[in-house]
Amino acid sequence: MEKILNRFLKYVQIDTQSDPNNPEFPSTKKQWNLANLLLAELKEIGLSDVHLDQNCYLMATLPSNIDYEVPTIGFIAHMDTSPDFTSTSVKPQIHKNYNGKDIVLNKTKNIVLSPDYFKELLQYKGNTLVTTDGTTLLGADDKAGITEIVSAMEYLVQHPEIRHGKIRICFTPDEEVGKGAHLFDVEKFGAAWAYTMDGSEIGELEYENFNAASAVVTIEGKSVHPGYAKNKMINAILIANQFISKLPLQEVPEKTEGYEGFFHLHSIAGDIEKTTLEYIIRDHDFDLFEKRKKQIQETADHLNKTLHNPCIFVVIKDQYYNMKEKIEPVMHIVKIAEKAMKKANIKPLIKAIRGGTDGSQLSYKGLPCPNIFAGGHNFHGKYEYIPLESMVKATEVIVNIAKLVGQK
Repeated sequence: MEKILNRFLKYVQIDTQSDPNNPEFPSTKKQWNLANLLLAELKEIGLSDVHLDQNCYLMATLPSNIDYEVPTIGFIAHMDTSPDFTSTSVKPQIHKNYNGKDIVLNKTKNIVLSPDYFKELLQYKGNTLVTTDGTTLLGADDKAGITEIVSAMEYLVQHPEIRHGKIRICFTPDEEVGKGAHLFDVEKFGAAWAYTMDGSEIGELEYENFNAASAVVTIEGKSVHPGYAKNKMINAILIANQFISKLPLQEVPEKTEGYEGFFHLHSIAGDIEKTTLEYIIRDHDFDLFEKRKKQIQETADHLNKTLHNPCIFVVIKDQYYNMKEKIEPVMHIVKIAEKAMKKANIKPLIKAIRGGTDGSQLSYKGLPCPNIFAGGHNFHGKYEYIPLESMVKATEVIVNIAKLVGQK
């Protein structure tokens, strides 16, 4: 436990925040800092074929130690952290033997992590929790996954009596900005299937995710002196407000759960001359997903008809699709993960991801890739935390999968 904790603390203190506005790979140079550290560490623990490419994809191999053929499998995690919240100067706080009460993250700023609001905290009474100091995110998404994969590989190297086939690992950049799988070389990786260690609470096992698209709605107005504006001014801000109000008010992230889709307005900026709305569109059902995209465009078309000069323009781009279609034909790979969890005395929580992972895009690139818990909670913000015990269990699950696939 101590080794896993120290490894995790080392990783999260390296700022790897990605940038959605930079098309380069990686989108931020600081991701190289963690990549180079991991490059050296993977060599040190005894992995082979350790290679960091020009786009910041780090791959390595744990060779087979058996004399018969089994499928090559892989484990994947991402190095970047969310652009939604700062990861500069992360100062992780350790709370041993959590007592089920409020945790004061930052006394000066009165930032409190409370089970009254985050009720799932109570299931971790007695655990060691790692939290933020209330000023940054933590980075368990997905440095916990990296920690677990490295720790499991190190354990397998140190315990050659555990029989396993060839295992490939990869740490990717830019998952948080939707590009983590774009330049992933599936052929070079050479695995029959893989698992992303990028889920949340202990026990999560996921092979379904949202279909996802982005929508940028641009309203072009006309600024005129307000004293002489009648029949001349076009106030882009007010038209943006009309657009927002035309979409279903209940179909937003904060009012949906499970398989319910949503429209999420995550950015608004502008003035009278020009206002831009940025949405993400999500739905597990492909037909409903297509309907949502159509609804965005139809809302713009309807409002344009009411205006003297059409001034609303929409650009919609698909981002990724539900990997269920690619996983269902090879459901044995989910069953192996489920069995590995049960061997670790973990109750599998098979559920749909209300989001996406590298695994969704990789599955469509020919690498079936279910998602396994990494253990963290409240990602992308100052209330993020992770129980150390969950990281230990995730590491055990990886080892168990290696054992199961390595059986004759």
